Amino acid sequence: MKARAAPACRIIRSMDFEHFRLVLNTCPDERTARELGRGLVEAGLAACVNLVPGLISIYRWEGALQEGGEWLLLIKTTAGRLEEIQAWISERHPYSLAEIIAIPLAGGLPAYLDWIAQGTAVAPGPDSASGARS
Repeated sequence: MKARAAPACRIIRSMDFEHFRLVLNTCPDERTARELGRGLVEAGLAACVNLVPGLISIYRWEGALQEGGEWLLLIKTTAGRLEEIQAWISERHPYSLAEIIAIPLAGGLPAYLDWIAQGTAVAPGPDSASGARS
C-alpha cells in the first residue's frame, strides 16, 4: 500500500489564526442540527459542521430554571463569514434566541486552516441565494 503524500500547505503565522473561528450553536433536535449544519456548508458559510448529540443544557429562561437535551453544532469558519452566519442561523433557527458564540482559534494545522479558508470562499449555490433550506 502506498503512503499518501502530505498535502501542500503554506506556513501560517500566529497572527493569521485570528482569521478563523469555531462557532458554537445548540439545536433542539437532530433534524434541526442536520438542516442547519448542511445548509451552512452548502451556502459556503462553513467549511465543516460537526453535530454532537447528547448535550444536557441547564439555563434560566424567562425567569425559570430549565433543563433539556440539545445537539451542539461545531461550525468551522472564518471571521469574515461570522456576521453572515449569525444572520443565516437567526433566520432559520427555531429558538427565539439562538446560541451563537464565536471562539477565535489560537492555532491549528496550517493545511486544515487553508482548507477552511477555501471552503468558506466558495460562492453559494443557487439554492443558498434564495434562502432555501436543505
